[in-house]
Amino acid sequence: QLVESGGGLVQPGGSLTLSCITSEFTLDSYVVGWFRQAPGKEREGLLCIRQSDSFSNTAYVESVKGRFTISRDNAKHTVFLQMQILRHEDTAVYYCATKPDYGCSSYVGAYSYWGQGTQVTVSS
Repeated sequence: QLVESGGGLVQPGGSLTLSCITSEFTLDSYVVGWFRQAPGKEREGLLCIRQSDSFSNTAYVESVKGRFTISRDNAKHTVFLQMQILRHEDTAVYYCATKPDYGCSSYVGAYSYWGQGTQVTVSS
């Protein structure tokens, strides 16, 4: 099981960095994706990172482009989601998930292992 951390309450315009880690296997050999689900909405894929990459700013959701990035530290077996200039509409539960490395995907069904999620609330 994956474990996300780093969520919390942040003011609009603020930043947060979420972490994703697991003790059951190493993330190094998998694609890791970050997703979010706001109340009443479907889960959406934000960014993902392949095993050979250390950083990506290729976002699948238009509203987070230029604000969210994904990175991995294989020495720490951790994948991060860096979020900047947060907005009210970024409020959601954020999840990380893994899939075999046949390429990145924003498709929820492509991912096999999921964390329980971490709540991010953007509010003044």
